[in-house]
Amino acid sequence: MDIKSLKIFQHLAQSLHFGKTASKYHMSPSTLSRLIQRMEQQLGYPLLIRDNRSVELTDSGIQFLEFAAQQVIQWQQLVENLSQQKKQLTGQLQIFCSVTAAYSHLPKLLDRFRKKHPAVEIMLTTGDAADAIGFVQKHKQAIAIAAKPEHLSSKITFVRIAEIPLSIIAPRQIDNMTSLPSANSQQAISQHKPWTYLPTIMPDHGPARKRFETWLKQQVVQKPNIYATVSGHEALVSMVALGCGFGIAPDVVVDNSPVKDRIRKIEHKHFISPFELGVCCNHRATEQPTIAALLECIDSNE
Repeated sequence: MDIKSLKIFQHLAQSLHFGKTASKYHMSPSTLSRLIQRMEQQLGYPLLIRDNRSVELTDSGIQFLEFAAQQVIQWQQLVENLSQQKKQLTGQLQIFCSVTAAYSHLPKLLDRFRKKHPAVEIMLTTGDAADAIGFVQKHKQAIAIAAKPEHLSSKITFVRIAEIPLSIIAPRQIDNMTSLPSANSQQAISQHKPWTYLPTIMPDHGPARKRFETWLKQQVVQKPNIYATVSGHEALVSMVALGCGFGIAPDVVVDNSPVKDRIRKIEHKHFISPFELGVCCNHRATEQPTIAALLECIDSNE
C-alpha cells in the first residue's frame, strides 16, 4: 500500500464520509470505495462497516488506522530528515484546537515556530476542545491544544502552556431565560438555593462537564433542570447569551465571545479548579521533526 492510500484512509477514518474524502482527494466516491475494497482484500479483514446512512471503523479498521498513522509519520520523518540536510525544516504540522484557542493561544504559540521554520505548512482543524485528547489517542489528529484530563494516558505527551479559570455564567438578566416562566424565575431569585429551579445548559462531555457536575452537587442540586446538552464551549456560551439557561465555561471563551455583553459571571463560594491547557501528542509523534520543533519552541518560550 502506498503512502497516499494510507493518507486517504486516515482522512476517511476521521470524516467517516465517502463523499467528503473523495472530494478532498479529487476522486469519485466509487473510486474511493474500490480503493478501500482493495485494502480490505490485501489485509483479509473488513476495515469499515458502511450503509446508506453511516460509516464506522471495525476493530480491524481501528488497528489499521494506528498502523497507517505510524507509516505516514515514518514517511514524513524520512522526507523531513532528508530535507534537514538543506538546513531548513519542511513538511506539514497538523494542529487541532477549539475556535477560541485558535485566536487566544495559537497565534502566540506559532509566532516563534514560524520565524524559525517558515517552510513548514501549518494545517489547522477546529472543533470541540473536549474531543482533542481523544482525537490524538485515536491518531485522528497529530497534535492538539487541550485541557489536561484528570487521568492522562501514559502514551500521551502533554506540555503546559497556560492555566484557564472557569466561571458559572448566566444571562445578564435572569428573567430573560426563555425556558423559565417569569414567576418561577422570581421564586428562584428569592430563595437561597435557586439552582434547582433554573434551566441548565450542560456540556455533553469532557473536563468542563465533570467540574460542573461537581459544582452542582456542592449546591445540593440532586437533579438539575437540564434545558440542553451542548458540544463545544463556544456553543454553550451562545446558548446562555440567548437566555436558555445558566452553565459553565472557561473565562477565555467568555471574554473572547462576541456575545459577552449579554452574559454575567455568577459569584459563588465554591472553588472550581482551572483547566491546565497544553499541547498534546502521542509519544511516538514527538519523533516527527515538525512536532519536535514545535515542542522545543514551547519549552524555550516558558
